[in-house]
Amino acid sequence: MENNHYRIGAQTLDFETLNSIVLQGQSLKLSEEAKEKIRLCRRYLDDKILEHSAAIYGINTGFGSLCNVKIDSNNLRKLQENLVMSHACGTGEKVPKSIVKLMLLLKIQSLSYGHSGVQVATVQRLMDFYNNDLIPVVYTQGSLGASGDLAPLAHLSLPLFGEGKMYYKDGEISGKEALEKFNWNRIELQSKEGLALLNGTQFMSAYGVQLILQSYKLSYLADLIGTLSLEAFDGRIEPFNKLIHGIRPHNGQLKTAERIEEFLEGSELIGQGKEHVQDPYSFRCMPQVHGATKDALAYCRKVFLTEMNAVTDNPNIFTESDAIISGGNFHGQPLALALDFLGIAMAELGSISERRIFQMVSGLRGLPPFLVKNPGLNSGFMIPQYTAASIVSQNKQLATPASVDSIVSSNGQEDHVSMGANAATKAKRIVGNIETILAIELLNASQALYFRKPIKTSPFLESFLSTYRKEVGFVENDRILHVDIERTKAFIKHLEIADKELFA
Repeated sequence: MENNHYRIGAQTLDFETLNSIVLQGQSLKLSEEAKEKIRLCRRYLDDKILEHSAAIYGINTGFGSLCNVKIDSNNLRKLQENLVMSHACGTGEKVPKSIVKLMLLLKIQSLSYGHSGVQVATVQRLMDFYNNDLIPVVYTQGSLGASGDLAPLAHLSLPLFGEGKMYYKDGEISGKEALEKFNWNRIELQSKEGLALLNGTQFMSAYGVQLILQSYKLSYLADLIGTLSLEAFDGRIEPFNKLIHGIRPHNGQLKTAERIEEFLEGSELIGQGKEHVQDPYSFRCMPQVHGATKDALAYCRKVFLTEMNAVTDNPNIFTESDAIISGGNFHGQPLALALDFLGIAMAELGSISERRIFQMVSGLRGLPPFLVKNPGLNSGFMIPQYTAASIVSQNKQLATPASVDSIVSSNGQEDHVSMGANAATKAKRIVGNIETILAIELLNASQALYFRKPIKTSPFLESFLSTYRKEVGFVENDRILHVDIERTKAFIKHLEIADKELFA
C-alpha cells in the first residue's frame, strides 16, 4: 500500500488486504512490474500474429463451436468488439454495485500477470472505472460458469468502447456519456483482448469473495448471539470445556468453544446454580455445529484465495516458453462446489439459530411465554419465530447444490458446465437470510435477558447489549416488530469487527 493506493501486481492479494481495500475505499494503481509483464505479453502476441498464419484459437478464429472458422487479419480488431457485444446477453436483476466493483478489481488482478495478451491501456481503463466509482451495469443471469462468466463480463467490458450502461453517483449513464464526461478515448480492442475480458471467473469470484467476508462476520456473530441466547435460557457452561473438544479437535469446534468461554468470562448468570442437567442441542452443540461451518468457510476461503490470484482466461500466453496454449482455466467447477458448500454451511447457522429462538419463546426456565409480560393480551415474540422458521425453510430449498447440474451449450463444444454463477447468486440469498435470522435471535435474546435482571451476564456481553439496546429497547406491549427486526439488521450490518477476530 502507498498513499492509500493498492499496487496491483506488487503482492499476492489476500482476504485481509481485500477487506482493507473495501473498507478503507483505497484506489488501485498498476505496479511497474505488472505493466512490464503486460507489455511483454502484448508484444509477443503481436509478433506471433505477424510471423505465423496458422489458426490460434480466439486470436484469429471464431469462438466456441466456431473455433475452426479462420478470421482474416484485417478483421481481428472487429472480431473482438463483436465478441463483447454479442455476448452481452445478461438479464434478470442487476448485480449489486459492490460486487461489480469487486469484479473490476479481480479482473484487473487476473490480467496483471501478463498471460492474457491485453494492452496496458485496457487494464488502466478498468482501473479508472474502479477509482472513479464508475461501475458498469451487470446482470445476474446469463452465465453457465464454464467458459468463464461470459455474459456478465461482456457487460463489464462494454463501456471500454462506449457501449453499455454505468452507475455514476446516484444514477445511470451510458458508456458513451461516461467517456465524454471524463474526456477518455474509447479503447480500440486488439486481437485476443475481447476474449481475455470475457473469459474468466470474476462474476463467481466476486460473489464468493464478498460472501466469504460477510460469512466470517456472521459466523462470529452467531457465536456471540448464540452465547447471549445461552445466557437468556439459563444454560450451562460445561459443554464448552476444552477437555471435551480436545478429544475431537476439529479446528472450528475448538475455536467456537474457546470463543464462547471468552464471551462468558465474569458472567453471574452462567455461574449460578442450575436445576437442569443438560441443555437442548441448539445450545449444547454450538461448538460442533458453528464449528463445522467455520471449517467449511476455511475451505471456501482457500479456494477463493487461489482464484483471486489466478489467471482464468483462455488461451494463455507464456512468453518465456514461447507458447500459446488453449485450455480450460475459465471453468468454474472449483468455485461452484465451494459456493454450494458455503451456502449449505451458512444455512445450518440459520437452522440452529431458529431452534434457539423457539426454545426462548416456549415459556421454559422461568421465561414468560413469548417473552412478554402479559401473554394473551400481548402476542409478544410469537410471530418472529414464524418468520425465522419460514426463512430457514427457504434456505433449505436454496441450499440444493447448483454444481450437480450441467447443460450442453455452444453446439456441443461446451458440453459440461459448472453452474457456478447460479451457485453464487443462490448463496448470496442464503447469506442475506442468515443476517435476518440472527437479527431475530438477537432481538429475542435481548428481550429474554431483561427477565433475568438483576443478575448480569459477562461485562463484555453487557457492553454489547448496552450498545444494541440504544437501537432496540424492551418490548413492554405489542408493537410492530418488523421495525425492530429491521433496526437489528441495520445494527448487525454496521457492526465493525477487527480482522483478528474475523479471520481467527
